[in-house]
Amino acid sequence: MPADEIIQKKKEYFFPNTMHFYSKPPHIIKGEGKYLFDDDGRRYLDFFAGVTVVNCGHCNPEITEKICEQVKRLQHASIIYLTQPMVLLAERLAKILPGDIRQMFFCNSGSEANDGALSLARMKTGKRGFLAFKGGLHGRTTLTLSVTGIDMWRIDPFLDDEPVWFAESFAAGEDSPQQKADDSLRSVENILNAHGNQIAACIVEPVQGNGGINIPPKDFFIRLKKLLEAHNVLLILDEIQTGFARTGYMFASEYFGIVPDIISFAKALGNGTPIAAFAARPDTAAALNKPSSSTLGGNPVSMTAGLAVLDFIEKNNLCEKSKELGAYFLEKLKAVEKNHAGLIENARGLGLMLGVSMKDPSHVDIVLEKMKDGGVIIGKNGINREVLVFQPPLIIDKDDIDAVCALLEETLASLR
Repeated sequence: MPADEIIQKKKEYFFPNTMHFYSKPPHIIKGEGKYLFDDDGRRYLDFFAGVTVVNCGHCNPEITEKICEQVKRLQHASIIYLTQPMVLLAERLAKILPGDIRQMFFCNSGSEANDGALSLARMKTGKRGFLAFKGGLHGRTTLTLSVTGIDMWRIDPFLDDEPVWFAESFAAGEDSPQQKADDSLRSVENILNAHGNQIAACIVEPVQGNGGINIPPKDFFIRLKKLLEAHNVLLILDEIQTGFARTGYMFASEYFGIVPDIISFAKALGNGTPIAAFAARPDTAAALNKPSSSTLGGNPVSMTAGLAVLDFIEKNNLCEKSKELGAYFLEKLKAVEKNHAGLIENARGLGLMLGVSMKDPSHVDIVLEKMKDGGVIIGKNGINREVLVFQPPLIIDKDDIDAVCALLEETLASLR
């Protein structure tokens, strides 16, 4: 089916809010490792990984084979029955989750995981309200939309009915990260002093993804946790984009030296298979004691995928690889920035989660289109959609990074 026909059918059968990148989007029909292929047989180097999903590469054979074996044996039984993969994955995750977090609830998407985490916080504390950050994105359920601090995603017109207070973002340019973090924490303190008795939890991404690859100083979360504890407010870390070696650590909380009360994760754990969970420390987990279930959460296929993903990450040392390649990539991006200071600024990243801001947001779609035409897929985000984003599969190498940066140089030069 040609791309134009797919676009027409989307217009006819999908809600009008569904969108796609590019004025001339390719029809993707195949994925293989770090590459995507369209219906014309053209190959693209994927540096977006389906928004940080296929950390282990597209259609990874070591993962896919185990999924196929499981599909042939048992595809679904629901979590209300006993199946082995779900307890094996839970046990495996408990060994790598931060601190003493060890009890979890499996579901199907990051939105569902964050929604569950927020509800758990209410059950634990007996308080209804939440503290969130401007620039954060946490899902598309009503509850997760209400704690999302990016206007374009707050599509429900009644979100203000929820008691949510937004702290200033910790996003900063190159010159003032510590000052911006101090200002952000000062706004947190002011909110807690005024409303702490109403706030159940603070939800935050260790690195704001859709907000623009915003990375706070290393001591930020230690300072934040201390403020929250003084008001009996739980900390929920949304690691849906940052989890599973993306930042150079299995979870970004390791980099920041923090153990949250609740953590949510999804995306890369399934490497393309729908999977998510929220997990908590035992004293917090004990509050989720009323009957609840997820029809497809914990299904044998997704659980098998999760086990295979963890095997692949550990076998191939992807945390260290992400850390090493991320440092190399950031250095290369800073060199591109120096050469095109009038067009881009503030190259930043943690592991293989990187971004660079365009001074003129109207250039972003032009750059994405030209990069795609040159055979490279990248992403975009930011409050004003002004950030070029690089979140490739973690199986890339330095030659791939060199090729992407060379094409970016060429693309930016063409804008002049």
